[in-house]
Amino acid sequence: MATSPVTPHQAATEAAASGGPIVPLDLSYDDRLRAGIEANLKRLDRLHLRLAGRRHAAVAVVVVDSDAVAHAEDPAPPSADRLHQIPGAPAGSLNGSVAGTAGGPAVLLTRRAERLQTHAGQWALPGGHLESGEEPIDAARRELHEELGLELGRGDVLGLLDDYATRSGYVITPVVFWGGPDPDLEPDPLEVRSVHRVSIRELCRPDSPRFVSIPESDRPVVQLPIGGDLIHAPTGAVLLQFRRVAVEGVLERVVDYEQPVFAWR
Repeated sequence: MATSPVTPHQAATEAAASGGPIVPLDLSYDDRLRAGIEANLKRLDRLHLRLAGRRHAAVAVVVVDSDAVAHAEDPAPPSADRLHQIPGAPAGSLNGSVAGTAGGPAVLLTRRAERLQTHAGQWALPGGHLESGEEPIDAARRELHEELGLELGRGDVLGLLDDYATRSGYVITPVVFWGGPDPDLEPDPLEVRSVHRVSIRELCRPDSPRFVSIPESDRPVVQLPIGGDLIHAPTGAVLLQFRRVAVEGVLERVVDYEQPVFAWR
């Protein structure tokens, strides 16, 4: 599959009205960080998407603390076959591991169980479809409990990001939570192969994001370099907007950023 670098939509990115980010990049997991993220999210004029026949889902971006040693390992990297599906990545340039990406304030990232019928083994944020009468915040809280055994309340919600429409027929509403410094996690092995703490520092790498083109779409495929892998939309798009809006205080819309073909199904 031919790929080539493309430039992201510059018109979608603009400086925040205050003239710069509220949250600095020399981060500590403390009340100042929480207040800064919450303030930045309140300033977002959130994009709401019509369902238009698609199902509504919610995902959780959970901000926790992390230790570079205690949370360093990645015990279940993917097979070489999956890495070969990634567009724009030269052979041998990736190992699929996020080992060594913890240290300081972080977000929880899961690798889906291999036995799942859809998106098996792919990177994901905890989440799933809304049940009848459920709001996105409550769906995200429920899915956190079901997938990771993590109980968070409405008081732990910092804000919401833009809706993102997936190729598999969902409109995703991302909910940002303050998860506490070191929450006890009990991943459900039927849904989650592994759970990782990826530092905000890693999300803000100078070589991130990347964009590649694919023949199946005229939209740019977004890629976030994390460790020895690339995180793609929808997860990559959500984490990119979390970085831009919540951490850096800059507006960037991600609705037009494409998923790789392997994530369309």
